[in-house]
Amino acid sequence: MTEQNHQCPTKVRLDKWLWAARLFKTRALAKSAIEGGKVSIEGQKAKPAKEISVGTVLKVRQGWDDRSLTVLKLSEQRRSAPEAQQLYEESADSIRERERLAEQRKLQAAGQFANERPNKKERRQRQAMKGRF
Repeated sequence: MTEQNHQCPTKVRLDKWLWAARLFKTRALAKSAIEGGKVSIEGQKAKPAKEISVGTVLKVRQGWDDRSLTVLKLSEQRRSAPEAQQLYEESADSIRERERLAEQRKLQAAGQFANERPNKKERRQRQAMKGRF
């Protein structure tokens, strides 16, 4: 083995890093998210083969959540979850905003089912609004 194999890489492909950081389950999912515009590097649209380095700021959209991440370490290998979480740091504003939006979604969902089940008249009204009658 050479000395280079033991050293940390200076640059890593974006799709490989997202997979290693456990933000996506497979590299294929990471690649499709990047191509779909869900990942940007410092405000610019990214490509899967774009090489990132330590200090790069990423914006990643997963489901309902937007995360603003700063790359702290590079890795090309997928390791345990605690090790993967050390690869990046999420900004305080990003965490606060995610929690605020999660709380809003929770309250909104609670309001939808406040009356338990709709009665027969309410069901018919909902179906009429959906265009089924």
